[in-house]
Amino acid sequence: MGDKKKAVKPIVLTSHPSQSGHAVRPIHWGERDPKKRGPIIGTLTNPNHRNCIGTHSGAYSVYRALAVASGSLDPLHIPDFTNTAPVDRIGPFESWFDPKRIVSMDPWGADIGDVFAEDIRSGVNIQPTIAITRAHISMPEIVEDVRNGRIRVDGAIVGPTGDCKVTKAAIEPVWYLPAVAERFQVSESDLRRGLFEHTGGMFPELITRPDLHVLLPPIGGQTVYFFGDISSIPDDARELTVRIHDECNGSDVFGSDICTCRPYLIHGIEECILTAQRGGCGVIVYNRKEGRALGEVTKFLVYNARKRQEGGDRADMYFHRTECIAGVQDMRFQELMPDVLHWMGIKKIHRLVSMSDMKYNAITRSGIEVLERVSIPEDRIPPDARVEMDAKKAAGYFAEKGAPTQEQLKETRGRGLAD
Repeated sequence: MGDKKKAVKPIVLTSHPSQSGHAVRPIHWGERDPKKRGPIIGTLTNPNHRNCIGTHSGAYSVYRALAVASGSLDPLHIPDFTNTAPVDRIGPFESWFDPKRIVSMDPWGADIGDVFAEDIRSGVNIQPTIAITRAHISMPEIVEDVRNGRIRVDGAIVGPTGDCKVTKAAIEPVWYLPAVAERFQVSESDLRRGLFEHTGGMFPELITRPDLHVLLPPIGGQTVYFFGDISSIPDDARELTVRIHDECNGSDVFGSDICTCRPYLIHGIEECILTAQRGGCGVIVYNRKEGRALGEVTKFLVYNARKRQEGGDRADMYFHRTECIAGVQDMRFQELMPDVLHWMGIKKIHRLVSMSDMKYNAITRSGIEVLERVSIPEDRIPPDARVEMDAKKAAGYFAEKGAPTQEQLKETRGRGLAD
C-alpha cells in the first residue's frame, strides 16, 4: 500500500484559446432570446464547455478549491437542482434586453433550469447565479414596533410575534466586461489589464482570452429582501419603497454605535413594511461591500486613527483619515448598483430611504425616477455617530435641515477611543 504512488493528473491551463480562437458557447449579452444569449458556464467539470472567466460562488470559490484539494469534494460533482426553482418569478423586462442597462449580473441567472434545460440534460454544467426563496425574519426593533403600535399585525406580512414574511433573492456578480468598461468610461483593454495586474495576476484569461467577455469576479454579491406584492414593483402607480444598504457587520449584526448603519437599515425595513401594508412593495438591497468596499481591517484602522488624532474624532477630518490609510475615500462604485433595480423592472421609486448623494445620483442617472428621499430620523442616530453624520451631510448627503458649516464641523469632538 505504502509503495503505491498517487497518479498525478495533468494541469489543464485555461489561459489560451482553442484553435478556433473562440469560446465554445459564445455569449451574446442583451440578446432577447436567452437561448441565443447563451448560458454562463464558469465550472471546470468540462473545460471545453467553459465560456467565461472565473468560477461560480464569487468569494467562496476559494473554499470550494480548498474542499477539492483536501479531498472532501469531488471536482467532477454535478449539482442536482431538483425542486430549487424560484418561489417567485421576476421578469423578464425590457431592461434585460439592453446590453448597457444590466452589466454586473445575469438577469437570467435564476431561470437556468427552464431556459437551458436541454443543455443541462445533455451534460453541460450550467449553474444558477440567482436563487429566490421565501423566509420569515425577526428583528427585535420590529418586534418592539409591533408592541408600541408603530407597525400593526396583519397576518399577511407581519405575524403576531413581530416576525415578517419576505421573499429574498441571493445574487452572484456576473460582469459583462465591454459594458462595465463603458460604464466607467475606460477601454475594455485597460479594464482587463487593471483587473489582472492589481489582483496579482488573478485570471490570465483577462489578457490572453479577448474572446471571453464575461467575468465571474471573486467578490461578494448581494441579497434582496422583498416585503409585500412583488408583482407590483414594475407598476409605476403602485407605491415602491427602496433601501440600498451596503454591508456593515459591526453595526448591522453587533450593534456598534460609531455609525448609523443598523439604525438606518431598521428604519428602511420599517418603511418597507408600512409600504407593503398600504398595498405596495418594499425592497431592501443588501450589498456585500464592507467598509465602503475598503474592507474591515482598513475600517478598524480608520476608527483608531479618528479617535486618537489630535482633538479627537472630528467631522472635518472624517473622510481625510480614511484617505490617508486607503488612498481613497470610497470604493463601492455605485455606478454598478442600479443594475439590480433594473433587473426588478423598476422605473420609479416613490420613497428612497437613503441620504447618500452617490446612490441617488447613480439611480437617477440610470433612468429611474425618485419621488422622495427619506432621511434617518434624528432620534435614531447614536451619539458616537454624530461625527459621521455631520461629515456626510457636509460632503453632499441629503439633509432636510441643511448641512453643517465648515466652522461647525471643526467644533465637533468625539468621545475618545471606541470600545
